[in-house]
Amino acid sequence: MLLFGGGVLLPIFQSLFLSFFRWDGITEMQFVGIDNYIKMFGGDPTFWKAFVNQLIYLVICVAIQMGAGLAIACLLLTITRGRETLKVFYLMPAVISTTAIALLFQRIYSYDPTGLVNSLLELVGLDGLARPWLSDVHTVLAAVSVPEGWRFLGLYTIILYAALLSVPKELEEAAALDGANPWQVFTKIRFPHIRPVWVTTMVMVVTYGLRGFDIPYLLTNGGPGQASELVTTYMYKTAFVSTNYGYASAISVFIVIECLVAVGLIFMLARRRES
Repeated sequence: MLLFGGGVLLPIFQSLFLSFFRWDGITEMQFVGIDNYIKMFGGDPTFWKAFVNQLIYLVICVAIQMGAGLAIACLLLTITRGRETLKVFYLMPAVISTTAIALLFQRIYSYDPTGLVNSLLELVGLDGLARPWLSDVHTVLAAVSVPEGWRFLGLYTIILYAALLSVPKELEEAAALDGANPWQVFTKIRFPHIRPVWVTTMVMVVTYGLRGFDIPYLLTNGGPGQASELVTTYMYKTAFVSTNYGYASAISVFIVIECLVAVGLIFMLARRRES
């Protein structure tokens, strides 16, 4: 508790305290009350643009990590040879350096020289869809979200796969004998059995998505314009580029609150589903 309090809770309370001041990191702090929060909620269009981008970024990450992760976990159950090797390959992105992942996807999305995505489009005759994915305001947000989703896809796949392994085989066999098809076995037996693990994993995915920072920042730094600006990248630039530490602290408090609200909603929906 001491380590958790000193490493997590204390910085949160420090940010909360600092959010009521105007401070550039050098001169004396000036108490401004809730002015930073008024500015954030009422007079800063960049913040709301970043907030909407963060929600879209979160949806894409959840779709990849939870949707594709569950599908792959189910497919792993059907593989009898090479399963352990596949699990190692799936986990590799989670241990690769974030900077390396950003450099990798810069090459994948490259327009000139032609990267992997545009090369594949040309190969199948869709070269008209080729574009600079990280420079196009219509595609950049999805382009920076996919690497984050891919990065931890393997980790959540293995967690869900381990949960699926715990489903009693006799229940599945009895359902099959009664005429249940694979979809019914999944929806009536497998998924209800792994729901606690699913909820816990969803909390991990959502909170990490709301705090996503490193890969989008390294790929685009929030650009072009504000097309890929996230709340986290905006907070970082407000603090360390604009040196407005009070306002950046107010944004950081908002990030903490939205994570708590998201976790509360997930558990509330899970309890309602169980009841």
